[in-house]
Amino acid sequence: MTVISVIVGSTREGRFSEKPAKWIFQHLKKRSGVDARLLDLRDFPMPFFDQPATPAMPGRAPYKHEVVQRWTAAIAQSDGFIFVTPEYNYGTSAVLKNAIDWVYPEWNRKAAGFVSYGSAMGARSVQQLRQTLIEVQAASIRSSVHIPVATLWAHYTGGDVEAGLAELEAPAGTLIDDLLWWTEALKTARARAA
Repeated sequence: MTVISVIVGSTREGRFSEKPAKWIFQHLKKRSGVDARLLDLRDFPMPFFDQPATPAMPGRAPYKHEVVQRWTAAIAQSDGFIFVTPEYNYGTSAVLKNAIDWVYPEWNRKAAGFVSYGSAMGARSVQQLRQTLIEVQAASIRSSVHIPVATLWAHYTGGDVEAGLAELEAPAGTLIDDLLWWTEALKTARARAA
């Protein structure tokens, strides 16, 4: 089985992110050979990264914080990822960036895709995340889903979010197809290198 984890990248009250996260998660669950998992950052309340040694430091001791250990294990068990990210002030959320920063080898050589929303449909947060993921040696795929502002606005005004998401079926399918292709290719390459 290939484990794909959907990471809910916002923890704020009244957040929108859980709706597209559950939507893309349901699409993943329909794929054969995929063990889809939902990783909600609300379930991993990590402190801001403050350690003397970075996660990339060879031979460093495991971090003692229990939530960080659970988060690291969840990332290690995953073969690929879909980040559901807001765009806040031209970038991703601080909580998502912090969650990425706590981990290093567990991200290495794994594929990542994106579902985004916010200003410019979240494209700038995805752009920022692609650069961050290069540094943790994750491979971001080109295909992504950018949710129109009208669908985000529907969340706050009691509108039909599901109808807005349903209009994104084609890019969601492309995202998942491409993510699974790259995930399998990288999984095979990691196995050969082991």
